[in-house]
Amino acid sequence: MYMVYWMIEEDGSRTPHAQPFDTTGMVAAMRFMEDLRRRQREGEGVRFVTMCSEHPDVVGHPGVDVTGPGYDWKKRRR
Repeated sequence: MYMVYWMIEEDGSRTPHAQPFDTTGMVAAMRFMEDLRRRQREGEGVRFVTMCSEHPDVVGHPGVDVTGPGYDWKKRRR
């Protein structure tokens, strides 16, 4: 799944917005973002256009919460 986030700034107020897209909708999300950026270039108060993704079938939670007994991570491997 993809989410496009942006903010509209007009008359001194700032309003956040979000638009969801299906897992297969990356191209549509990119086109939507390009339209927002075009509106920004034309002088409309569109700001902070960004996209995030999250796969709905992910096996675990993002990040590491349990490392296990054999985990010996080092920043530098020599």
